[in-house]
Formats: sequence, C-alpha cells, structure tokens
Amino acid sequence: MKKGISLILLQLFAVSLMAQKNLPVYLDDAQPIEKRVEDALSRMTLEEKVKMVHAQSKFSSPGAPRLGIPENWMSDGPHGIRAEVFWDEWNQAGWTNDSCTAFPALTCLAATWNPEMAALYGKSIGEEARFRNKNVLLGPGVNIYRTPLNGRNFEYMGEDPYLASRIVVPYVQGVQANGVAACVKHFALNNQETDRHGVNVTVDDRALYEIYLPAFKAAVTEGKAWAIMGAYNRYKGQWCCQNEYLLKDILRDEWKFDGVVISDWGGVNNTEQAIYHGLDMEFGTWTDGMKSNASNAYDQYFLANPFLSLLKSGQVKEEEVDKKVRNILRLIFRTTMDRTRPFGLFVSQEHSLAARQIAEEGIVLLKNDRSILPLNLDQTKNILVVGENAIKMMTIGGGSSSLKAQYEILPLEGIKNKMGSAVTVDYARGYAGEKDTQQDGLRAADIVDNRSADELITEACQKAKKADVVIFIGGLNKHAGQDCEGSDRQELGLPYQQDQLISALAKANSNLVVAIISGNAVAMPWVNEVPAILETWYLGSEAGNALANVLTGQVNPSGKLPFTFPVQLSDVGAHSLGDFPGENGEENYQESIFVGYRWFDKNKIAPLFPFGHGLSYTQFAYGKATVSSPKLQINKTLTVSIPIRNTGKKAGKEIVQLYIGDSESSLVRPIKELKAFQKINLAPGEEKIVEFEISMDDLKFFDDRYHEWIVEPGTFTAYIGASSADIRSSVDFEL
Repeated sequence: MKKGISLILLQLFAVSLMAQKNLPVYLDDAQPIEKRVEDALSRMTLEEKVKMVHAQSKFSSPGAPRLGIPENWMSDGPHGIRAEVFWDEWNQAGWTNDSCTAFPALTCLAATWNPEMAALYGKSIGEEARFRNKNVLLGPGVNIYRTPLNGRNFEYMGEDPYLASRIVVPYVQGVQANGVAACVKHFALNNQETDRHGVNVTVDDRALYEIYLPAFKAAVTEGKAWAIMGAYNRYKGQWCCQNEYLLKDILRDEWKFDGVVISDWGGVNNTEQAIYHGLDMEFGTWTDGMKSNASNAYDQYFLANPFLSLLKSGQVKEEEVDKKVRNILRLIFRTTMDRTRPFGLFVSQEHSLAARQIAEEGIVLLKNDRSILPLNLDQTKNILVVGENAIKMMTIGGGSSSLKAQYEILPLEGIKNKMGSAVTVDYARGYAGEKDTQQDGLRAADIVDNRSADELITEACQKAKKADVVIFIGGLNKHAGQDCEGSDRQELGLPYQQDQLISALAKANSNLVVAIISGNAVAMPWVNEVPAILETWYLGSEAGNALANVLTGQVNPSGKLPFTFPVQLSDVGAHSLGDFPGENGEENYQESIFVGYRWFDKNKIAPLFPFGHGLSYTQFAYGKATVSSPKLQINKTLTVSIPIRNTGKKAGKEIVQLYIGDSESSLVRPIKELKAFQKINLAPGEEKIVEFEISMDDLKFFDDRYHEWIVEPGTFTAYIGASSADIRSSVDFEL
C-alpha cells in the first residue's frame, strides 16, 4: 500500500513539474523532439552516455536517473509479449500476472493477405506491450523465405518482398500508435539458423535490393519504424550488427532512418566496428564477465568499458557516442517520455477476438475434392480426430517467440466444443513425437505416449473405419530441427512417420481431412490420396476455435499461401544449386533474384501448391482484364480493371493478385512479379470491379551496374490471377 501511495505522489510531483515554467527543454514535451534530444545530450556526462548504449540486464538498458530519463525495456516477441525473466537469466521470474495473449505466427498473418488484419495485429500486440510497460517490441520479422528448411520461417512474412512490405507497414504503425517502438528484424539476410552466428552471406546487390531489403525499407520509410535489429550472420565479411554497408550506407544514408539500431542478443563481436558502423545499443553479449555471470558483466560489453576507455583516451571522439545517444534519446522521447501515449490493454476479450479473427483469415484451404468441407453436420454424427498436434501446446518453444499464454485452445478442444452433444468426437493419437523439453522454465503439458508407431497407426485406422469423417491434425512442432530458432529442418518431409499414417488413414476412410500445423512448407507424398487439406499455421491462443469455425463453415476460409510449397526440396533454387546451408562458413545466394515463385516460373517447375494459392467454400469467376490506356506515360499512372463475381452459394473473400512481366529487358527479369493485390468480400451472385493503379515504380528493376532503380520503355504484361500459377486474365500495355 505504501508503495502504491508513493508512486501516486511521484506521478503528482511529475505533473506539477510539467506545469511549471522554465522547465528544462528535455522535460518539456511541448518542445520539438530534436530540441529535447540536444538539450538532454548536453547535460549528460560521458559515463552516462556510455551506459545508455549497452544493456544492464537481459532485456533492459539504463536511462539517466540523475536527469529523470527512464530505462528502456524490451520484450520478445512478434507473436505475444514474453513472460518476465530474472535480471541475469533466461528463466521465468515466476510472476503470476505476465501470461499474455498468444497471437498467430506471422506466417499466418501474411497468409491473410489483409493489411487491415496487420493493423489489428499491431494495435493489439502494441497494447499488450504498453500495458506491461515495455517500450520496445522485438518484432516483427521480415526476413525472406528462401528455403523451407529455415527454422525461423514461421516468424516471418513469406517469400515475396511486396507482400511482406504491405503487411509489415500497418503492423509497425499499429504497434507504435501505443507509444511502443516496433523493432523490425533481422537486418539483413538472416535466412538460415545453421551457423547463424558465423556464416558469411554472398549475394549480388540486385537480389539484395529487389528481394531481401524491400520489406525493411517499407517498414522504415512508410511505417516510420523507430527501431531496427541487426542480424547474427555476416555480410561482406562484417557481422550485420556492425555492418557499415547495411547500417550506414543503406539504412541511414539511403533510407534516412532516424531510429535506433539494436543488436540481436549476442550479435556484437568487435568494439571498433560497433562504434563506427552504425550500431546504437548492444544486448546479450557473452563477453568475459558473462561467462561466470559476474556482477560487473555488463561493463565488459564491447560498447561498455572498452568503449569508455577509448573515449577517455581520446582515441575515439565523443561525437561517436553522441550519435548513438541521440538515437536512444529520440526513442525514449517517442515512447516512455511521451505523456500522451495510451495506457494499453492486456489479455482482454478484444485481443482474444483479434487473435481468432486473424487466425481464421489466415487458414488456407489447399484442397477440397468432393466439397468434403465444410463438414455437413446434418450427415455427420461421428468424427475421429487423429494426431499429436491436436493435443499439443504450440505457444511454448521455438526459441525467442516462446510464450507464457494465459490460455491456448487446442484443436481437439476447439472441435469438441464446436460440435457439442450433437456429434460424437473421438480421438486417436496416431503418432507420437519426442518428449517436450522446457524452455526458459516453461514446459508444455506432458503428453508422452510410449507405444510403437505400428500400435498407434493400427489403433487410429481401426477407429477411422467406424467414423463418418476423420480429421488428421499433424505437421511440425516447435522442437529443435523443426520450426525452431537455433536449428534448421533436416528434410522437407513430415516427422514421426506421419506420411505412413496419413496414407493408412486414407485407405481406412475416404472422408479424410488433413490439417497441417506448421510455419513451413512440407512434402505431401499422399496429396492425391486425401480429399481435403488445410494449412493452419501456429494459431496462438484461439487455435482450436479458429480451426473449428473453418471446418464447420462458420468461417469461409480466405487465406492464401505467402510462399510456395515445392514437391521436393530440389525444386527450390537454394537447394537446386547445391549451396544451402553453405560450406566453410560461406553461403552464396546463387539463385540471385529468383526466389520462390520467381524460380518456379523461370524453370517451369510445377509446385505442389503455388504462391498465392488458397481455395474457398464458394467460387469466383474472373472476367476480362482491361487497361485505362494502352500506354503508360512518363510519371503518369494507368488503371487495370477486372470484374470478379461470386458464382457460388456462400459469401466469401477472394484475394485478387496483380503480377507484372517485362517482355524485354537489358537484364534478365522474372517472368512476373507481384505488384498489387486486393482482398474483396462478395455475397453470392455479387460482382465487383477490382481496380489496380500502375505507375512507373511498379516497372522498375535494380541495376547493380549503376546502383540505381531504372525503368526501360517497352511492352509489359499485367497478369491477374487467383495465385501465381492460376492466371485468369492478362493485358498488355506500353511504357
């Protein structure tokens, strides 16, 4: 009680100070931020400045207490606000009020193809971060999906730079509207977990600018992100957290970024490069003191005592630390010292509804032969659910995105709740993975099953023969070697003999629905044996409810794939050219700009499921595309239009995709590239005219011979499709 009263008194004292005249400029939030930054900087000692540029605990850095400048407090992750940990440990601190709302993984958000869902996601998770008094959210992640083996793909937004750009901007804006900085990560080229702390990436500038940077650029120049996190890997021989080309030449000079650059935890490796190459804040470094958790561990950081000594000796000018502190102060004034920032909201009904809506819009219906979905509950009296993932928690594990969720509705629970007493829902394990290991002091519920694979398959098939419908729920999980930070997958196939199980179930019951939980593409050797397939991602707190709503048709699925599903690993450019995950610490992106569907188009490879693919419980007819003018004039725009009609009996949402191809170019270009999309809602029989505006910027490519974006006159083709491989109409125009 005394503590509560003292906090109130401090707040009243602060308010009274603000009411006084002749306030120090840095305390007066009526003053422009840049003026406040310079005033605060002028009052700081050298020691205070150096303290601000490195951590003081696992997830915080010092302010300047003498001046009333608060600390910075960070939180993982992009899918929910991580539980509190001890000051010097990763383990949970044992709080009872830090269980968060778990939102769907970012692959699911990208699969919505809906910027409105991204804005809702950012707003909701920003409110949770604000309520927990975090001023930096360590996310979102926008590294490009180069290979389906990358262990952290589930945290990112797919293979296409345009799609990722359109999703990341409203996410960032939604977070920062709460006075919390979005820290976009991992900048850049962090596309594998194998040797992630040492691998040196070689990629041509054209691929860098056309494929791997656009989402970061959009977050900075459009979303106005207040923070960027460097990556672990090296590029041009320099670690990305201290990379002159990335952090100074591109981020600061080209994009005019005025936020703070934060290292990934343990991503700093050299004092001099960290000083001069654009890093502002150092976190997680395991230097001398950290190995034994000494009391002065944080003083051993590269930007701590070693930096201070160089400054005091005159070997480094004070202007170098001033550059960093300016950015940090700007962050503080934008967040913690902004008195107008809202108070936030935590584990609310609104956030549960947001999590469920995003999950429902992101679920992708990959296949639906015989219209087996939605389930006909008038004719379905007995459902069998099979698979470990139906009862396995997915919010715990996977690395830094692991969460202490207030609740998690598992798929089996959600289905049972949805069916009520009218339908009998039985369960068979079908397969069993390894025992869950704890992460940071958290452990999922124990679901160990020691029966053999043959026993589990036999039981599931015997039950399947008696069911009206079988729903298999499997896929990957967040164990090491699957969808998990710190390790990559070893194969495209499903683990734990799931392929054998699915084939056996298909023979036992022809009414089989396969629901894959994953953040990555998986091989499907049984694809022609099953009538219905769903990609359901990691859906967070509302996973079971969202899946049940889609299965029963309460929600008409409208998600589409944000990356290509290959038939086999050799169909992917990074593997076809034999360079993943590199040799002797070197990884060469030999496929250059031909990532994802660009590679499949170029080499005429038929994917298992293409980028942008996703079915509905209704049907959409595409008319003929037209252009407002056959010629696009310099610095003008033209409009591509196409009528879309819902020819089915259910209301539904369709994602109409615009790709553009260049018929002739001085440099090789992809067959087509995504340049626009719209998600529209149509009632049965309703028709809408979808319009896309095209400008010269949509026709440009990066010419690394001259280091600039150029556009060449000639004939271009606008392709309108339901996916990258399902083009319904096209029309030519000239520049």
